[in-house]
Amino acid sequence: ENMIEISDFGKISYFDLAKKRKNLYNLYKPLIFLIIKLQNIKINKSFIYRKKKITIQKYNLNILHKESDLFFDWYLKYNFKNKNLFKIKVILKKELTKLFKKLSYKNKFMVHRDFHASNIMFYKKKPAIIDSQDAIIGNPLYDLASLINDIRLKISKKNKEKLFNFYIKKSCLKIKDKEKMKNDFDILSLQRNLKILGIFVRLYKRDRKKGYLKYLPNTWKQINETLRNPIFYNFKKKLK
Repeated sequence: ENMIEISDFGKISYFDLAKKRKNLYNLYKPLIFLIIKLQNIKINKSFIYRKKKITIQKYNLNILHKESDLFFDWYLKYNFKNKNLFKIKVILKKELTKLFKKLSYKNKFMVHRDFHASNIMFYKKKPAIIDSQDAIIGNPLYDLASLINDIRLKISKKNKEKLFNFYIKKSCLKIKDKEKMKNDFDILSLQRNLKILGIFVRLYKRDRKKGYLKYLPNTWKQINETLRNPIFYNFKKKLK
């Protein structure tokens, strides 16, 4: 049994607003507060609804790999048909496992899992979130990475840093270690962008939606920017 909530938040999303602006800092500040509001929700991994036990999934290594595997199973197969993809997958997954194990902050926060401007409506001059069916218990930096590193929008490096620092300042986290938070942010950005490469190729190959291919170069650009973090030295070396 599933739950469906239906509300009319209108037709204007924050993506519609963001496309028309160069400086997204002030536009996105309310969205940072929305992330924090989600993270302040007191959650139980399981609860009873209509006499049935409902369990909320929790991010773990298997789920992280299941998502990033889309990169190997769709993107690599599409672009590198003649290479030994199984060997490449084994080598890179081993490095990804090491990175996932370096995540500092525990999986104990509500994560929307698809938190970006298209899924946030501008309703009565406030943000209203939609598409929360994939919500999970996870790392507090995941939704922030999803929002700031939206590959369909060009957000300046300066604004990304300002939004990241704004989150740190306002965050509900008891321990705010900027270096650890940045590492978690970058690891999850990499994981998410690998997943996105796979999803967009799948949308093209399986669903004949060619329009998503135009986002692949920007996704790689963002991945390469993320890989500047020294923690990715071994992964970057193996990726080449």
